[in-house]
Amino acid sequence: MNKNTIPDLVEQNEVEVFGARVHNLKNIDVSFPRNKLVVITGLSGSGKSSLAFDTIYAEGQRRYLETFSAYSRQFLGGLERPDVDKISGLSPVIAIEQKTTNKNPRSTVGTITEVYDFLRLLYARTGEAFSYVSGQKMERLSENQIIDRILSKFNNEPVNVLAPVVKGRKGHYRELFEQIRKQGFVKVRIDGELADLSPKMQVDRYKTHDIEVVIDRLIISEKDRNRLQSSVQQAMKLAKGVIKISNAANQEFFFSRFLMDPESGISYDEPQPNTFSFNSPYGACENCDGLGYVFQIDRESVIPDAKLSIMRGGLAPLGEYKDNWTFQQLKALAKKYGFSLTTPIKDLSEEHLSLIFDGAPDIISVPVSYNKWNVKTYQIVYEGLFKQLEEQYEQKSGNGDIESFRSLKTCTVCEGARLKKEALHFKIDHKNISELADLDISTLVAWFDNLESRLSDRQNIIATEILKEIRSRLGFLLDVGLNYLSLNRSAKTLSGGEAQRIRLATQIGSQLVNVLYILDEPSIGLHQRDNERLIDALKNLRDIGNSVLVVEHDKDMILAADYVIDMGPAAGLQGGDVVAQGTPEEILKSHTLTAAYLNQEKEILLPPTRRQSNGLALRIEGASGHNLKDVNVDFPLGCFISVTGVSGSGKSSLITETLYPILNHHFFRAKKTPLPYKKITGLENIDKVIEIDQSPIGRTPRSNPSTYTGVFSDIRNLFVQLPEAKIRGYKPGRFSFNVKGGRCETCKGGGMKVIEMNFLPDVQVPCETCQGKRYNRETLEVRYRGKSISDVLDMRIEEAVAFFEPIPSIYRKIKTLNDVGLGYLTLGQSSVTLSGGEAQRVKLATELSKKDTGKTFYILDEPTTGLHFEDVNVLLGVLNRLVQRGNTVLVIEHNMEVIKVSDWVIDMGPEGGRGGGELVFSGTPEDLAQNKISRTAKFIETELNFSNKVVS
Repeated sequence: MNKNTIPDLVEQNEVEVFGARVHNLKNIDVSFPRNKLVVITGLSGSGKSSLAFDTIYAEGQRRYLETFSAYSRQFLGGLERPDVDKISGLSPVIAIEQKTTNKNPRSTVGTITEVYDFLRLLYARTGEAFSYVSGQKMERLSENQIIDRILSKFNNEPVNVLAPVVKGRKGHYRELFEQIRKQGFVKVRIDGELADLSPKMQVDRYKTHDIEVVIDRLIISEKDRNRLQSSVQQAMKLAKGVIKISNAANQEFFFSRFLMDPESGISYDEPQPNTFSFNSPYGACENCDGLGYVFQIDRESVIPDAKLSIMRGGLAPLGEYKDNWTFQQLKALAKKYGFSLTTPIKDLSEEHLSLIFDGAPDIISVPVSYNKWNVKTYQIVYEGLFKQLEEQYEQKSGNGDIESFRSLKTCTVCEGARLKKEALHFKIDHKNISELADLDISTLVAWFDNLESRLSDRQNIIATEILKEIRSRLGFLLDVGLNYLSLNRSAKTLSGGEAQRIRLATQIGSQLVNVLYILDEPSIGLHQRDNERLIDALKNLRDIGNSVLVVEHDKDMILAADYVIDMGPAAGLQGGDVVAQGTPEEILKSHTLTAAYLNQEKEILLPPTRRQSNGLALRIEGASGHNLKDVNVDFPLGCFISVTGVSGSGKSSLITETLYPILNHHFFRAKKTPLPYKKITGLENIDKVIEIDQSPIGRTPRSNPSTYTGVFSDIRNLFVQLPEAKIRGYKPGRFSFNVKGGRCETCKGGGMKVIEMNFLPDVQVPCETCQGKRYNRETLEVRYRGKSISDVLDMRIEEAVAFFEPIPSIYRKIKTLNDVGLGYLTLGQSSVTLSGGEAQRVKLATELSKKDTGKTFYILDEPTTGLHFEDVNVLLGVLNRLVQRGNTVLVIEHNMEVIKVSDWVIDMGPEGGRGGGELVFSGTPEDLAQNKISRTAKFIETELNFSNKVVS
């Protein structure tokens, strides 16, 4: 067979990549078996994502678009061909990345996985309706059933057969009365009173009315069944399916062919799936538009200092007293209700504050003087300061000043359920759809078990296929370790790992075959206990006939793979090669850095002794947000603290949503409201808080490590101080590639020019004017120690450390970048070329380079994301140096290598979701290993036993 002929996919057992040169890949050839679980590992920045996503996935995506017609492709835009000679054996590709999380507030776990769509169908077809007025079960009766009911209920009684045409609405209804009269009817009942129809009849247009047409007046008996049937038909035709019967005692009874409450007469429309959708106008709560929350003026923000009076500026939006309309209203209000605007706000009663903020029920007289003799008095109803501020906000399309006084509040109409009250009164086994969506997945699965035994025969016939789909999708969510999430959980609150595992569960549910799945660290945010289930889920994808390619650092995942590709040997320019490939057994026999850690030849050593606290502590009492169960916890200061626990146990609720907002508000007056808690003590023992989360750094080509850390501003200031720059009168803007003046105007400071190619992807070439240097000739003539500003940007960080050592402000920031293991990057390397682990460490270095005081509290959320064992070792060295200077470092972590070297461990749990939210353990890792309740204990015990052996 010809060497260049690509064999048929059915016959080819491997995916082969020839000559890959994307980013730092060094013209590598690599192959791996199809229909297997393949792991790509290696140091952060070694080329794993470049191979998996920027080469293999990019080529698969490009080939898919090539199947479209030329006409379709012109709207989609061309995808750039990755820099690779040839890829053969490639199946259709699906990438499941971390950064594809949907930030839409309307997107939830239920909508992403489609479970909520099946739930809506289930409720629309089998839900039982209950009245929101009386709580009675709603009835839907046929015409014959209605007649039988009337005959049995009112036998031998005189009744009025009424057709309700107006229910609780204002108007004079002159045309309606005339229309009814022309149809031959002679009597109507208006607000319970019978009246004869007469020409030009009308009612008070400003009052609310109930109007019914009297269809017939008869004594009910079996012999008059035909007359009753005719009257019922006529009434239902006139009132669109509803009929009312009133007896001699003036009691009223409703009957309807639609869903109706026989007691109060309210009716519901026939339920459809969109009746239960918070993204549809047919189902969404009208007050919050289906979001479950609204922005409202916040009383605490409006009153910054309760010791001040209203006249002295106690109400922040108004400021100090001015002779304007708002203050005139407040003066009139105070006069009428007997309080003073000069009284400190803290001394005003709740009743008076309510009048000020929410409005007064009675009319007040507001005198406005135009001059000394001309005073005009206005009679108004004061609607309250909050309503006035909301109106100002709407009129000015989001006034920035008023924005600062608004905060998120749960919708008071639907109480966060997002749906109209009618939708919330359809129930299956005593639960409405919102109550089901609020249950965590494991509880929801238990609720669906044996549901058939709690349904009627008719419901079972309808629900069989729907229940099968719901159960299978919920089962997939359990398989990937997401038992603690609820269907109502907003997608924007999910971590990268959670979002990725949800997409993985959705893909397993789709049951596609002969597909190449590429995943980016799916184990992020997953406790060791749940790792096995994730690996089983990936093997399940493999076993139904797919290839699974995973970029991963997790030891369990690497050892469970069928094939491993190890990238290296180092990162950045020193990486981009395949240093080992084969089965896990073959990788263990290789002499790579990864193999050294897997073989225990290298390891992260235990500290000789655990650091003791400095005797001070932060203490939170009564934390009860989300699933936290009135938690009291101490954070010893001057230590390295790990917060652990299974996924969903309450770690983020306690730290990022309770502790951090409290500290951030205390030190920086931040607006975010912490979750409920009773008390915090020990704030005086720290002087600032720094949080380093997983949000990405700037993702534009103009963003780079030097601009993100702020060191580029210091470098530009250094160049401005040079004699040559002073002679020429250059300012800092001269050395910026983002503003006119010193940059090359041909490429606008980008260094590259984009050449548009008809019918082909755009091509980037170095700018012909500046040759990729970004600046014009005059700017480049200014040099520091022989280097121009462009040379500095092209300098590797490890070189820049020595180069800028004499300049402390620059040296400190660059040294921190080098300390976190990023010495191989260049200062001007574009952010879009950084891996996830590199981007996070740039962010970490930015915070660590700020001067600490020895009393700083650092909070890090899974800092080991995207890091190899060796990278974790380097990171721990940096964090330990911070602690040695007296600071407190707290990490939320699942990585056992980090937990085992911590001074103090706070373990949450014992389970996730409703089974979590408790403080299971607080103490040293050695004591944690002895704990019988903790789910982390056995894993830390294994790590400690192994480490003790190695150290000794």
